[in-house]
Amino acid sequence: QDIRNFCFVAHVDHGKSSLASRVLELTGNLGLATTETNETNATTDNKKEQIQLLDTLSVEQERGITVKSTAASMLYYAPTIATNPTGYLLLNMVDTPGHADFGLEVTRSLSSVQGAVLLLDATQGIQAQTLSVYEKATATGKHTKGGNKERVVIPALTKVDLESEKSLDVCLAVSELFGFDPDDITLTSARSRIGIDTILDKVCQQVPSPKELPDDDNKTLRAQLIDSWFEPLRGVVCLVQILSGSLSEGDRITIVQGKASTEDDGGSSTKTNHVYNAKETYSVQDIGIVTPKRIRTGFLNRGQMGYVIAGLRDTKQAQSGMTIVQQKELSKVLNMALPIMEEEGDEKSVLYASVHPMEGDGFDDLSNAVDRLALNDSGLEVHRTSGAASSADGGPFLGPGLRVGFQGLLHVEVFRQRLLDEFGLDAIVTPPKVPYIITYLASKSKPRAADAPDTEVVEDLSKWPSYGHRFKVQEPMVNVRIMAPVTYAGNVMELIKRKRGKDLNTKPIDETTWLFSSNMPWGEVVTDFHDELKNTTAGYASFDISDADPPHQEANLSKVDIMLNGDIVDPLAFVCHKDDAQAQARVVCKKLHEVLPRQQFVTVIQAKADGKIVASERIKAYRKNVLVTGGSKSVGGGDITRKKKLLEKQKKGKKRQQTSGKVSLSQAAFNSVISRS
Repeated sequence: QDIRNFCFVAHVDHGKSSLASRVLELTGNLGLATTETNETNATTDNKKEQIQLLDTLSVEQERGITVKSTAASMLYYAPTIATNPTGYLLLNMVDTPGHADFGLEVTRSLSSVQGAVLLLDATQGIQAQTLSVYEKATATGKHTKGGNKERVVIPALTKVDLESEKSLDVCLAVSELFGFDPDDITLTSARSRIGIDTILDKVCQQVPSPKELPDDDNKTLRAQLIDSWFEPLRGVVCLVQILSGSLSEGDRITIVQGKASTEDDGGSSTKTNHVYNAKETYSVQDIGIVTPKRIRTGFLNRGQMGYVIAGLRDTKQAQSGMTIVQQKELSKVLNMALPIMEEEGDEKSVLYASVHPMEGDGFDDLSNAVDRLALNDSGLEVHRTSGAASSADGGPFLGPGLRVGFQGLLHVEVFRQRLLDEFGLDAIVTPPKVPYIITYLASKSKPRAADAPDTEVVEDLSKWPSYGHRFKVQEPMVNVRIMAPVTYAGNVMELIKRKRGKDLNTKPIDETTWLFSSNMPWGEVVTDFHDELKNTTAGYASFDISDADPPHQEANLSKVDIMLNGDIVDPLAFVCHKDDAQAQARVVCKKLHEVLPRQQFVTVIQAKADGKIVASERIKAYRKNVLVTGGSKSVGGGDITRKKKLLEKQKKGKKRQQTSGKVSLSQAAFNSVISRS
């Protein structure tokens, strides 16, 4: 009864981590005094450093974003609410990412809490991602066998101490859109420490305590796995919440997964199927609470959230939603209810790119580094491919590489930066591609094999049907929601039209902001939609994506191949609408002309679509004046054939270099394909 589980959710850069750090400061987890009003500069600097304590990754601290969810337990004095004689409540807090690319982390965090604090920036108001996280927070999912759980959402405004704040207008807009009472919206500021205690008081009053399992005997251990990550020295560290019983160091545990399935009685009841491997048992080596620093306690009791280290070597052995049970109680637990995590949706990657080392002999180091990152990033999907049929092979320009699936463009950038920060590897990431559905049609000129499937999903453009085949293409669609000032409504609608958006709807949020929603090809969004949207709205707009209905749509698309000196560079290929193929090919060729280094031989850049060259650029070679023998002395006069002989000899050497020379590709060359406007 004296436990509260809650998290912070908000649009990116609305102050989640800053406010969470202030909560830790108020409850004493940071060891800082909060009653002093006259603080020294040293103390102020110390607090500024610790305000991002929950963002532990270097990429999080540099970019000011949260990539990985973090949790912390704290004690809060609430004598009027607590039922124990000490008057303290145990609060388990989770800080979540705000960007859409890390929505899986948000869903996972929400599945383990009963309350969510929805933060809104008092200077920006409602943003596109605010709608998305609110919908996730208010979604009701299966919690345990035979029971549902409702999640309480507490609204709050951040940054109310800034001069540009518009708290009243934001409160009214939030009230109209979400149905909150404007008087119930808490005003907060992490910088000025305003409203921090009010937030915690509301969490204690409004968020319900975790429900007991229906067959809880307070003895049998059932611990829900919330998250897990890999550490080189300790192996897999599990973040767990004890639902019943207790867990101590030295206990032998087994990890079980509960899956809900509906019986054939109209869906009125559910049963739990248990999936486990009885041979995989582990001994608890280290256990304790997270504050957010790990504090070893030796045990965890019912209701507590903490960490467990049990000698696991792969995070796939301890995935979110699984349950830790005592090995000696396994037969008993199989007849009991197990917690079932809410559906996290389709975890399949939505973007695919090839990752190659800068140096030809660095593939093994890159492969090991990507494997290490994948242990801590469940959104990564790593494929090892080889052979000329895959763009991950790299061909003569890049060498061998890995095929990696991502959740979005920011996920790609964070992945590349983490490779550099944590492993010192500067890798080349090719332009991300979206998967297309290819349906082959009957053709007399190019018949397909009898056992070949009629429909294929193409994630690697090197497997795109060659020119001459008859086929239809279905491209993935997404629903894009854009929040922008009404003064830029014309620019936004023009951009949506240019990106082949359909079913455009508009809705006024308040007097100054409109909500635009449209179904748009995913391939158009992942190129440069974000940059163009920011440019057309002076940086004020934000957007969010969700699954479209239907998820795919037939389109008239063409694949554009980029060739360097006649050799096709598969990683530079892209797909666009047939009507835009020539225009976009010219843009890419022109950008490559600017970023590719000049060589000792001529570099010919060509773009090929539908079997013909649609764009071309030429980089001149470095050329020595062979008619000058030394200093300013030129080849003697007389017959012109002597000069022609020297020039012809140089020409043959340049031609020979052009056939055997290698054009070096940089990350800037691949970035030119991402932005084609």
